[in-house]
Amino acid sequence: MKANELKKRLRKDRPMVSISMRIPEDVIDDLKRVAPQLGFSGYQPLIRAYIGQGLREDLARLESPALQSFVENLRQRGVDEDVISQALTDSN
Repeated sequence: MKANELKKRLRKDRPMVSISMRIPEDVIDDLKRVAPQLGFSGYQPLIRAYIGQGLREDLARLESPALQSFVENLRQRGVDEDVISQALTDSN
């Protein structure tokens, strides 16, 4: 993840959306028990941390190789390195 994106994701005032999901009671009980031990104020922030961690891992795994492959294909097709660098900069 680029530094600029990471800064946005770490802002505390990011807009939030309420969702509803069904989770087994025993899992919620475990989350409530574990959250304070890990320094979280409650189980919902812990769930958000778990989701964020898994999402970041998946994004890195799925996006990075594809982007590198795409950039390599552009190079092989003779696209100027400055054009590639500018496009990457503009897309952030």
